[in-house]
Amino acid sequence: MNKPAHHLFVCGSFRANGERQGVCHKKDSMSLLSYLQGEIQDRMLEGIEVAVTGCMNVCVKGPVMVDYPAGNYYRVPNTDALDAILDAIEGDTVAEEFLLT
Repeated sequence: MNKPAHHLFVCGSFRANGERQGVCHKKDSMSLLSYLQGEIQDRMLEGIEVAVTGCMNVCVKGPVMVDYPAGNYYRVPNTDALDAILDAIEGDTVAEEFLLT
């Protein structure tokens, strides 16, 4: 198994019972997830995996995404934010303007 350099976890607002609720879901995090997956393919980026998660409990900042193992928590309000984050990953930097603090 190849360990990804970046595993991007996008909040899907799933609860333990499987229901989607919360800010990230209401702000269409699933569309952002789809865009992210497509953009990674279009850019032919290797070493990046994407997954959807349950609620990450930072709803007031949502939608949110975590870059693991780097440990960067990002707010991703739109596709422009995802583009900036991917640009930063490609440049081996951090998209500071979207970091959660």
